[in-house]
Amino acid sequence: MVPARLDELAQILHYLAGWHYCHEQSHPESVSVVETAFVNELKLPSPCVVVLAGPGASGKTTWAAEHFGPELVVSSDRLRALVGSGEDDIAASTDAFALLEVVVRQRIGRGLTTVIDTLGLDKERRLEWLRVARAAGMACVAVAFDTPAEECRRRNRERTSKRIPADVLTSQLRSWKVTRTELPDEGYDDVLRPTAVRVVPEAFVASGAAAERQAERPTGLRFGLQLSSYTYKGDKAAWLREVAGRAEAAGFDAIYVMDHFRQIPQVGRAWEDFLESWTTLGYLAACTTRVRLGTLVSGITYRNVAHLGKIAATLDVLSGGRAVCGVGLAWFEAEHKAYGWPFPPVRDRYALLEDALQLLPVLWGPGNKPFHGKVLEVPDTTCYPRPLQSHLPVLVGGSGPRTVRLAARYADAVNVFGDITAVRKQAAYLREVSSRAVELTHLSTTLVGKDHRAVEQSVQRLRPRNVNPAAYAATVNAGTVDDQIGRFRELSEAGVAEVMISLPDLETLDSLDSVAEVISAFRV
Repeated sequence: MVPARLDELAQILHYLAGWHYCHEQSHPESVSVVETAFVNELKLPSPCVVVLAGPGASGKTTWAAEHFGPELVVSSDRLRALVGSGEDDIAASTDAFALLEVVVRQRIGRGLTTVIDTLGLDKERRLEWLRVARAAGMACVAVAFDTPAEECRRRNRERTSKRIPADVLTSQLRSWKVTRTELPDEGYDDVLRPTAVRVVPEAFVASGAAAERQAERPTGLRFGLQLSSYTYKGDKAAWLREVAGRAEAAGFDAIYVMDHFRQIPQVGRAWEDFLESWTTLGYLAACTTRVRLGTLVSGITYRNVAHLGKIAATLDVLSGGRAVCGVGLAWFEAEHKAYGWPFPPVRDRYALLEDALQLLPVLWGPGNKPFHGKVLEVPDTTCYPRPLQSHLPVLVGGSGPRTVRLAARYADAVNVFGDITAVRKQAAYLREVSSRAVELTHLSTTLVGKDHRAVEQSVQRLRPRNVNPAAYAATVNAGTVDDQIGRFRELSEAGVAEVMISLPDLETLDSLDSVAEVISAFRV
């Protein structure tokens, strides 16, 4: 049985394959008219297991080398050379396969994409690889190399090395006739032909189809740039000014900053340079002319709430009416302890957040009437000058049900995290609990490359040494321009009005050029 987590992946793989081996076997008459509808390559989820199957000289090793890095391919021939005198040392086959089984198990156990390059004609071995993949919760596909027998023989005759004895190849071709009928019923997520393929983070498995929908029926989407790191070694003011200018030129609608006082562990180390948020926004107001400016988000425990309202109003005036006030529950206990601030229990912070969401509009409105909340008492709500915006937008950060309910009642937008499945659930819940027009926004780390080679190079350059490239790529949503267009189209279809992205390679500024291509696809 396919684990529940992989059910949707299995359906996607069947859909995206356009026409796959199972269909070809059961409907051979339709092969000439069934084509890949909207993708030029098949995207497999990372990590996954790919089992190659076909007779000798059918093209397995060549195909694997074209589509996968050598570190992902476990080859019986290469292992035969390792434990024997060379790849054609048949006497070393038993030892080579014993080693292959160990390597395959170890790689799958570590959650690494594994391409198994053998003949794949041994059913028991295939089923064991599938079983191990399933136990690890990994997608597993077979690639069937149904190369015509005469073509295999021709290729074999033309080989200058590793030529297969004619009778051995004939035996393999005979075994292949049986294997190709068995593959569709063995339980793989799909049985594929050797087409163009790429292993991508799960977020991009269906992005090709979504990107095509965006090209055919474009929809609008706002983009915000989140600044989460200030480790640039040179003139920080000059760097920040350059970032802001390039962001506006790239088409970003907003720039947000994290509201922390030292770096959070998800991004870096506590002692790394980190700029205070609202001061930074004031500087950005002078460096920009168009983008909205706000925190993503201000912890409600960090400042007196009335003072926070005054700060936001001042930013709105100095920016010409471009301020956004982001607020959240506050979660970073170590930061509170470091600065000597109290860190109230969750229930007390929720009470404070609810009061704040009611107090802020009062501060920004006419008059100076007092405010009496559950935990806040403000005798005089005088706040002059008032914001230039008739309604200064309030955004609440957080995906918990209680946070979403508060946003639904008091705020203009709620910012959530997570994959497309989680976002769909959040959107449905927001519709359920809100009778007001409350926007859904989404924050993610996003690594964008012009093409897949640029993406791979960036991943290798940026990943921590102890993190494998595939895991890092998934963490930062590393994908090509087209990948990202598809991912953001899916988020838009799920109900997201604005995506906020944090760029892990922002210090070089070159990544903004690639992001500009993504943004332009949503300008309708």
